[in-house]
Amino acid sequence: MHRRIAHARYSLGIDHLSSSDFDREIINLHVESLFRVSPILPLFVLLVANIGTWFTQDSMLPMWSLVTLAIYSANLSLGHKVISSDIKNDKVRIWRILLLVGQIAIGLCWTLLTLIEPGSWTPEYLTIYKSATLLIALSISALSNFMLPYAVFLSFFPVLVALSTQAAMSMHVLDISLAGMLATALSFFTYITYHLFKSNIKILAFQAEKDDLIAELEVAKSISDETRKRAEEANSAKSHFLASMSHEFRTPLNAILGFSEVIELETMGPLNNAIYKEYIGDIHRSGRHLLNLINEILDLSRIEAGRYELIESAISLVNIVNECIIMLQLRAHEKNIEIFQQLDSTISCVWADEKGMRQVVLNLLSNAVKFTSPGGKVYVKVGWTSGEGQYVSIRDNGPGISEGEIPIVLSTFGQGSIDIKSAEQGAGLGLPIVQSILANHGGQFRIKSKLHEGVEVMAILPKTRVLDIFPESPKKKQDTTQYKRYA
Repeated sequence: MHRRIAHARYSLGIDHLSSSDFDREIINLHVESLFRVSPILPLFVLLVANIGTWFTQDSMLPMWSLVTLAIYSANLSLGHKVISSDIKNDKVRIWRILLLVGQIAIGLCWTLLTLIEPGSWTPEYLTIYKSATLLIALSISALSNFMLPYAVFLSFFPVLVALSTQAAMSMHVLDISLAGMLATALSFFTYITYHLFKSNIKILAFQAEKDDLIAELEVAKSISDETRKRAEEANSAKSHFLASMSHEFRTPLNAILGFSEVIELETMGPLNNAIYKEYIGDIHRSGRHLLNLINEILDLSRIEAGRYELIESAISLVNIVNECIIMLQLRAHEKNIEIFQQLDSTISCVWADEKGMRQVVLNLLSNAVKFTSPGGKVYVKVGWTSGEGQYVSIRDNGPGISEGEIPIVLSTFGQGSIDIKSAEQGAGLGLPIVQSILANHGGQFRIKSKLHEGVEVMAILPKTRVLDIFPESPKKKQDTTQYKRYA
């Protein structure tokens, strides 16, 4: 993802940036490079003038050095003014031209040096003196002017013209060689400075893109922080609302359930109207359904808010499964559903939250009873995993779930199409709660299903939860290959 974003940013931004987008930065970088080599050129000019004067006694060389140093000082003053001034965008071009003119003036000084002909030197010595001087001067110019386009070429082009003119007039091999050498060196340094300039433009473009990305990231972070703050406030408000509403709902619901049960059982006297008795039963069932729904919503909200606390102890999955089967046996009997149980006699205790694991098994088993058609079968199995953990498996022969709907039923408030048509009422919160409780235990939840072939769900606890402790009152050993039938 990071590479794709970087590539997209590069394609959208850097490829469309040119040197004109960085005019101010280019001028500043040129002045910085000019200052970096500022001690070198004056020392070199003095060295050239002193060597020439020492050997030739020519008074033109000291005068030439004074003129060159004066022009170079003017260039440095111009650079200081550029640094200290707040250059406006519309003035950048003018400043660049002024800096370029200053470099051309330096180049004219080197041209003037080539025209000085000390009579006391032989042509060979004079050629060596000029060639060494011009090559070093060209190198210094390339070092300080690579951020000013065409400065190196325009500075030394007059020198090349002067040498070429001398060579054409004298037709001397030394003059021709000197002109050819300077032409080659000038071409080389022009090529080098051009590519250095382009490389620095790319660096500036990358820097600009990086600054833009940092700014965007800061904006995105501030938006994310604000969004997170609002989400936390909303979550806090939701939790407060649920806590308040649960109390407000439970108080009248308990009254409804209590009074409806009293009327249904005819505790205060007979209810002679059969229709009223049927209505009272509906009221009681609907109230209990609503209370269960409220409890599930509260459980899920606590888990999502991270306030679900595990009260861990040594528990037996076998005992929990037995208790849940007993609790649901009456409901299964009403639908003529048979529950078959297969327990591994070597199952030891696990370190887990008893209430949470009971809720897991109860939810899964009640789903199996709920979605299995009358006369169906439910198979419950407790055993060891291949990784030395423990699992509870519940399988039914109900309508099943299509593979495409499995993610739906695992989501909050999600229900499959066949479930909606054939099952009893539900909120679709059972499986999300099961997943969350198992996740808090470091366990896993698995579901396998085929349409019209039933569903198999599995709650798995890892090896780290298994203890070397066995239940205090173990049940009679169950045959691990046969299912025990609950009618």
